[in-house]
Amino acid sequence: MSELKVFAKWDTSGVEFRDRGMARYINVDAVRAPSGSAPSNERFRDEVPVVERFVNKLMRGGRNTGKKAKMFRAVEDAFDRIAESTGENPVQVFVQAVENSGPREETVRLKYGGIAVQKPVDASPQRRVNTALKHLAEAVYSRSHKSGEGVSEAMADEVARASDYDMESYAVKKKEETERVASAAR
Repeated sequence: MSELKVFAKWDTSGVEFRDRGMARYINVDAVRAPSGSAPSNERFRDEVPVVERFVNKLMRGGRNTGKKAKMFRAVEDAFDRIAESTGENPVQVFVQAVENSGPREETVRLKYGGIAVQKPVDASPQRRVNTALKHLAEAVYSRSHKSGEGVSEAMADEVARASDYDMESYAVKKKEETERVASAAR
């Protein structure tokens, strides 16, 4: 049986998960080209490779809507940059970034009479993965549009910072902010 490789370059067999709850929802299967698969049912969302789900999040809004091949090239270039700068498997770095960017608890709004009250709730592992991918995509979008750097440079930097749990990372900041709001609502 052949090895599974993302973009036919990086091996996924040695990818380790530190968060066992999220491991089920982070699919590191091989991604070679846009597959066009986008299961609408939330139950099957974990079957789509996490790299492809990230590409789908990057296509949201603005000038990149529907440009999946362009985003795949940007992600592949960012993975090349991550491998060059860190010397590690970029798939492992990306998985660590997703694990570090998913908030463990969030708040919901409850209405008692005419008063809205925030109540903390634990976030499910699938929601944590979805939120982490959303925050990483938002960070890439804002960094590449506010500064003069390209999408792949912004993506490589954001993923590397999030995998190191650097507070300069937008995704890690958003996670900490969400958890702080939830703990204040106790």
